[in-house]
Amino acid sequence: MARELKSWSFWRAVLAEFVGMTVFVFIGIASAIGNKYNRYPDQEVKVALAFGLAIATLAQSLGHISGAHLNPAVTLGLLVSCQISFFRAIMYIVAQMLGAVLASGIMFKVSPDPESTLGLNMLSNGVKVGQGFAIELFATFQLVLCVLATTDKHRTDVTGSAPLAIGLSVGLGHLVAISYTGCGINPARSFGPAVVLEAFKNHWIYWIAPMSGGVAAALVYDFLLCPKKEALRKLFYENTSAKQLTRTNRPMLTSVSPPD
Repeated sequence: MARELKSWSFWRAVLAEFVGMTVFVFIGIASAIGNKYNRYPDQEVKVALAFGLAIATLAQSLGHISGAHLNPAVTLGLLVSCQISFFRAIMYIVAQMLGAVLASGIMFKVSPDPESTLGLNMLSNGVKVGQGFAIELFATFQLVLCVLATTDKHRTDVTGSAPLAIGLSVGLGHLVAISYTGCGINPARSFGPAVVLEAFKNHWIYWIAPMSGGVAAALVYDFLLCPKKEALRKLFYENTSAKQLTRTNRPMLTSVSPPD
């Protein structure tokens, strides 16, 4: 931790998460607010594209600085996968939350609709808490799984664009979840509008479910799907064989009768 505190690259990465999250949430909730007189049925597609393209663009722009997590659930998943330190994860999440609040505050001031909900995540009518929780968990699960798979340095078969794949995954999550939960899949994105509007009904869902999905994705990828498992298995068997060989070659102690 002390080394990171003294490192400019670390603070630049934290700043990148803050700036990236500010831009991402501003673009996302601006598309969600839209024109209140526009009632065309393709609005969900527009919002999904806006969030997905924003993530793809920012991941390409900031990925070399901070990894462009831009999502506490992604950060937690990478922490569980032992790819970042605990201190870095905490600082990233704080930066993401502050960026989301700033973006929501700016949008609140520039929105022409004084009654705007800022794209606040809420359960749709008829959607129960458990149903909303499950939707958020699985939508986030597929996102974090995509992040882990497309950024895995041990893979040699990934030839496409990781930012594009992750952006498509975000768009997919929105297409699935918007009509049920408004699609959070990002606790910081849900946190920003909730703070500005002081609206926290069922807000815990948009933290616990995505974070659980991120942890589950990390565990599934690392222990079931990760290409490294073959190397770990080989290492395990080599160590086991070496121990068995050592035991086999170890001289046997025989009882020696005392001299007469």
